[in-house]
Amino acid sequence: MIDFASWHGVWLLGPAMSQPREIVPGATYLITRRTLRRHLLFRPDAAITQLLVYALAVSTSRFGLQVHALCAMSTHLHLVVTDVQGVLPRFLQFFHRIVALGTKVLRKWEGPVWDHEATSVVRLLTQGAVVEKIAYVLANPVAAGLVRHASEWPGAKMSAGEIGRGELRANRPAAYLDPSNPQWPEQATLPIALPPTVEPDSAARFLAEVGAELKRQEAQAHAEMHRQGYRFLGAERACDVSPYDRATSFEALRDRNPTFAVGREQGGAWRAAAAAVSAFRRTYRAALERWRAGAREAVFPAGTWWMKAFHGASVSEVMLAG
Repeated sequence: MIDFASWHGVWLLGPAMSQPREIVPGATYLITRRTLRRHLLFRPDAAITQLLVYALAVSTSRFGLQVHALCAMSTHLHLVVTDVQGVLPRFLQFFHRIVALGTKVLRKWEGPVWDHEATSVVRLLTQGAVVEKIAYVLANPVAAGLVRHASEWPGAKMSAGEIGRGELRANRPAAYLDPSNPQWPEQATLPIALPPTVEPDSAARFLAEVGAELKRQEAQAHAEMHRQGYRFLGAERACDVSPYDRATSFEALRDRNPTFAVGREQGGAWRAAAAAVSAFRRTYRAALERWRAGAREAVFPAGTWWMKAFHGASVSEVMLAG
């Protein structure tokens, strides 16, 4: 389940431990969630792939999200989505709960499925950032040294050519979900949508940009594997691992959890975005101090989610500028 503290920030944990986050209708995000202690619980077999695709299809349909990229690694999930209605926290809570409970049944797993760290949610503020992060999601199995090309990964995924054209389908898993409950249809369909900023007449150019960036990242991964003298594991061996084992490759401690991305060589966009985030947090904290002092008429900045959803606080309809 999602750590709600990461969404309402200072309200529960205090300013030293978390920051308030804007939830904006129509925003596009890179989302990453990891398994507990890097256990290989999402090993790419047919049963877990069915569960992940079905859960994502049902969850995005329920909360109105659009999916642009998906790759399920053995130890984590990557998504690029657009939150059309501004309900991302509710989507993540619902989706992660279905995946966790279904995984516990499939793997006969006791205890938590998800890592204790909060979900990584990075808002993508430029089309360049969307292109780079979609390619990043697709190239992840290559960057991890598992397969030479993204298309060879056997887990839940989509290809660059499916964006705006394709869809994934999955029948209802036998594990966990009650077939008599109407919220679990017999089959669920997951459309792979173009990002809303991409006009139909520029779709071909966008897909070409994603394809070129994917090739660049694959080539970068190949060069790094060669430099270190490693060989790719291969799809067959990736499927043969035990889901109870843990990844043993080195992973740096995640001391940063970025809020937004603008893409390479976008210094001006980065500065504007950083200023906007700072303005939101200042205004939020000022409103929160008034609220804590008993001023229920305090108005929180546009994008405030938790205080509005759970405490009925007033929220401005005007977005802040940096």
